[in-house]
Amino acid sequence: MIEIQPLRTPSNATIEVPGSKSYTNRALLVAALARGDSTLTGALFSDDTHYMCNALRKLDIRISEDRDQDSFNVTGNGGNIPVNGAELYIGNSGTTSRSLVSYVALGHGEFVIDGDEPMRRGRPITDLLNALTLLGVTARSQFENGHLPVIVRADGIEGGKTRLDASKSSQFLTSLMLIAPYAKNGMEIEVIGELKTPYIDITMSIMDAFGIKVINKDYRYFQITGGQQYVPRCYHIEPDASSASYFFAAAALTGGCVTVRHLHTDSAQGDVQFVRVLEQMGCEVSVSGKGITVRGPQQLMGIDVDMKDISDTALTLAAIAPFADSKVTIRNIEHTRWQETDRIHAMVTELRKLGVTVVEYQDGLEILPTPITPAAVDTYNDHRVAMSFSLIGLKVHGIRINNPECVSKTFPNYFEVLKVLYS
Repeated sequence: MIEIQPLRTPSNATIEVPGSKSYTNRALLVAALARGDSTLTGALFSDDTHYMCNALRKLDIRISEDRDQDSFNVTGNGGNIPVNGAELYIGNSGTTSRSLVSYVALGHGEFVIDGDEPMRRGRPITDLLNALTLLGVTARSQFENGHLPVIVRADGIEGGKTRLDASKSSQFLTSLMLIAPYAKNGMEIEVIGELKTPYIDITMSIMDAFGIKVINKDYRYFQITGGQQYVPRCYHIEPDASSASYFFAAAALTGGCVTVRHLHTDSAQGDVQFVRVLEQMGCEVSVSGKGITVRGPQQLMGIDVDMKDISDTALTLAAIAPFADSKVTIRNIEHTRWQETDRIHAMVTELRKLGVTVVEYQDGLEILPTPITPAAVDTYNDHRVAMSFSLIGLKVHGIRINNPECVSKTFPNYFEVLKVLYS
């Protein structure tokens, strides 16, 4: 447990956040698919990237790392998987598990992907398995419950046409797209269900940087020609916009001024647009060569916002919402019920524990301005719950965070960086 101390004066700080998890894990897999050496700079070192690296190493990909320089060197095998089977453990990493299920299908033999209890219980994968089955891949949930462990009996991928329901997670589509160039006949993917497009923009950005062309028709149909090869290269990973959201929110909450270095609003990361939500609440946002700066108002305003495309920041907004001058409504985030935890339920439960008046809906919640009652916040082993609710402690005495170590999933030194706000 850790207790957050309130700021005595409004924050005025310049922050550096780690590299993007979304970019780092995609780039690691793409570099493994390329033939030859790639260097990834500005990379994230966290639980999620640790599990991705360990799994790729078990599949005979050579990866060296330099934590002091935030870099990985990856020697890819050109789409070949030399081992004839492996058991891969991915912890609680959704990006790793979903990507690997498709990747190992390029090999030959039996591969098992398993993870922590939340992955086995709360994060479905059936829609991806169904799409792979249409491509001729033998892949199933071991216990037939639509979750990990997943067994893939691999014999390469012929490719062709498939249909994918991506409404529960865009990671399913990313998984197929990343390996599509190495399917013998390429891949045509028809998308059904609502899709979070910003994460697909990240996927296409990385594929393009490594030399792969994707035909995208309104995010409903994707065509990727077979026979293309990722070209190894040196690739720089930008800061994580989701991680930056906590520090922008800190400025909003305290009436302070925070700059996050090397992050820009033209990023493919959808969560960078969280600053536009803060603008609607009364914050001033400016962009320069240095990064993005948010200056908080004397009083935050209430807001009604659709957060489907930036749902990882819904928790950040929920944490500062009780301090607004009127109701805050968060809509269209039902898919977050199938993430590290049921995030809507977690927000509602922990806010009520703090005395906040909250109305829960299937796809969102309403938060009314309410004085905070000090309490210990449960984190459900969810990094975003821990980081978001810690913000309340910047304003209110007695906010304690249980299991703060869970931030190691994406931001291991979060609480150290948070201390920069006090200086």
